[in-house]
Amino acid sequence: MSLRLGDKAPNFRAQTSIGEIDLYEYLGDGWGVLFSHPADYTPVCTTELGATAALKEEFAKRNVKVLALSVDSVESHHGWIKDINETQGVEVDFPIVADEDRKISEAYDMIHPNASVNATVRSLFIIGPDKAIKLIITYPASTGRNFQEILRVIDSLQLTAYYSVATPANWKEGEDVVVVPAIKTEDIPAKFPKGFREVKPYLRLTPQPNK
Repeated sequence: MSLRLGDKAPNFRAQTSIGEIDLYEYLGDGWGVLFSHPADYTPVCTTELGATAALKEEFAKRNVKVLALSVDSVESHHGWIKDINETQGVEVDFPIVADEDRKISEAYDMIHPNASVNATVRSLFIIGPDKAIKLIITYPASTGRNFQEILRVIDSLQLTAYYSVATPANWKEGEDVVVVPAIKTEDIPAKFPKGFREVKPYLRLTPQPNK
């Protein structure tokens, strides 16, 4: 059965490129990104893991830990990491999960038979501190992810988790946000002292409250 937003992320214990880990223990009280790859030693995946490693500080300042996964072995992962470091000019130090028996891939519905019967699609899950799934994105094997979009979504998720706001189309950190409809217009000044702009009664904008 496929996972949906709000479902608990299935916990697992697995061998990885940095040793055995328990997902929940690894994430602790922070946020997590778990993303899968069709296979080691593939070109698009190599660039994706390089991009992830290059954004290490960006993930860290958001209290986000990342994990990659493929159905290949730990030994294969170690060899591939050397290639990633060499070709992408980075140092991969986050875990790559070895899912040779595909149990994790099946728990997260990462294998789509109509795309491939044996390789994982490019699934990505953002997991909150409560271990609930906050976002699911699935790309075909031929299309690399946009990691700036992933950071943007994390910024939105973390902001909207603590304030009664939503983020509009193409929103980026520091831009105005939407006051959620549950907040009455007359109550906005008390909750959002930076002021607000009413475009329509149902569309009220306010400066990002935590900036």
